[in-house]
Amino acid sequence: MSFILPFIVLIIVVVFIHEYGHYYFAKKYGVGVTDFSIGFGKELFGWNDKSGTRWKICWIPLGGYVKFFGDRNVFSQADQEELLKKYNKEDQEKLFVTKPLYQRSLIVAGGPIANFVLAIFIFLFIYMFAGKDFTPAIIDEVQKDSPAEIAGMKKNDIIIEIDNNKVESILDVSKLILMSTSEIVDFKVSRYDQELLLKVKPKIVAGVDNLGNKINKRIIGIKLSPYNNEINHKKLGPARALIESFKEVYFVTTSSLKYMGSMITGSGDSSQLGGPIRIAKISGQVAEFGILPFISMMAYISISLGLINLFPIPLLDGGHLMFYAFEKVLGKPLSQKTQEGFFRIGMFLLLTLMFFATFNDLKDLGLF
Repeated sequence: MSFILPFIVLIIVVVFIHEYGHYYFAKKYGVGVTDFSIGFGKELFGWNDKSGTRWKICWIPLGGYVKFFGDRNVFSQADQEELLKKYNKEDQEKLFVTKPLYQRSLIVAGGPIANFVLAIFIFLFIYMFAGKDFTPAIIDEVQKDSPAEIAGMKKNDIIIEIDNNKVESILDVSKLILMSTSEIVDFKVSRYDQELLLKVKPKIVAGVDNLGNKINKRIIGIKLSPYNNEINHKKLGPARALIESFKEVYFVTTSSLKYMGSMITGSGDSSQLGGPIRIAKISGQVAEFGILPFISMMAYISISLGLINLFPIPLLDGGHLMFYAFEKVLGKPLSQKTQEGFFRIGMFLLLTLMFFATFNDLKDLGLF
C-alpha cells in the first residue's frame, strides 16, 4: 500500500491535468464534451455538470480520456460528411470535426501543453518557497587511475559545464553525467582562473541509486565538496524562479529525447526504460522522503507524459497532429483506410513498448 497510494495520487493528478488540457481548449472553441474520465473500465463514481459532461473515476487508473459530442473516432476527419447528416445545425456547431484545423490542433495539443505547464508550476513553487541550490561544484578528490584522472582532472578544479550544459550546482554534476548519452563526456573546468575542456570516458558499472533501485552507473571517479563547506541554497523571486523552471523543463525534455534517440540507435541503456510498475515503486519510495521530492517526481512524470504524447504515433496526440499536418499539406484529410492503417502500426508500436517496459519492470523486481 505504501507504493500503491502515492502512485495513484501521482497518476490521477498528472492524467487529470493532461485531460483537462484537452477539455479546456474543447470548451474554449465550443466543442461538446460528453465524458471526462480518469481511468478506464467500469465507473466507480461520477457526476454530471450543468453542461451535460459526465465527470467520472473508473477502476483502472492508468490513463483517462475526454469524449467529444457525436464523435465515434474523436479525431477523425475522413467521415465528416457522413457524420454531419446525423445532426441539426445547432448540434453541428458542437462537433469536433466542424472546427478549423488550428482549433482542432490546439484541442489535441492541449493535453501535452497542460503537462508541461504543470511541471513549470511545480518547479516555480519549489524554487520560490523551498529554494534552489547554487553551490559551486568543486572537486575534492580525484581517484587514482580513474577516468577523471586519465582525462586530467585535478583537486580544486571547479566544474562549470558538462556537455555544454551549465553546472549551476554541485547537485547538477551527477544528474548531467547520468543523463549524458555520449560515450565521451565533455567537462569544462575552471583551474586558476583558466577554463579547460577535458574529455572523460565514464566507466559503466552496475549499482544502485539513492532509493536502492538497480541502475547502470556512469562513474568518472571524483568526489565533490562545497568550498569551505558552505552551501549556497536560496529562495528565488518569481521572475528568476520562472526562468529556472523553464530551463529545467527544457533540459529534461531535450535530455529525454537524446536518451530515446540513443536507444533507437542502440547506443543507449534500454534497461532503464520502465513502465507503471517501476513508476509505482519509485513514487512510493520518493514519497517517504516528503512532499517536495514527491511533487518534484510528479513534475518529471508530467514532462514525460506530455513528451511521449507528442510522438508522431497514431493513438497518441502526436499521431493526430501528424494527420493534421498531412491535411494542411494535402488540403484534405487522409482517407479513413489510410488512417486505419496508421492506427494499426501505432497500436503495434505501443504494445511493443509496453511489453518491453513491463519486462524491464519485472526484471527489476527480480522475477526474471
